[in-house]
Amino acid sequence: MRQIFLDTFYLKALADKGDNAHSLAINMVARLGNFRGVTSEMVLTELLNALCSRGQFLRISAIRLTSRLRNDKNTLIIPQTSEQFEQAFDFYKRRLDKGYSLTDCASMQIMRQLEINEILTFDRHFQQEGFRALLRE
Repeated sequence: MRQIFLDTFYLKALADKGDNAHSLAINMVARLGNFRGVTSEMVLTELLNALCSRGQFLRISAIRLTSRLRNDKNTLIIPQTSEQFEQAFDFYKRRLDKGYSLTDCASMQIMRQLEINEILTFDRHFQQEGFRALLRE
């Protein structure tokens, strides 16, 4: 089955109906059909952090989305480990000319390890590393 990485940008757009990319995210998933979503605990942490101070409604929306993903048999969530942090941190240090977040670096490493080329994001950083940022297409 086709695997697609789920980035914070995409998850944030799903959780927040007022987000400019909400409709784009919903429509893209409808066009993609069946696929297995892959994300990480680092991405979920970034999502929860991004929406934690935007009011109770969005905080609850982020909690519900995170819980739904954690219980979805068709979504693989990669746990955060010390080894993953070290790999992401090493990659982060090698990309001083880029504006990659540590979470993006971890996501890119996971995608390479699992041979995933597609990511639900609008973030151009993934394109710079040779991945297909589906929300930019």
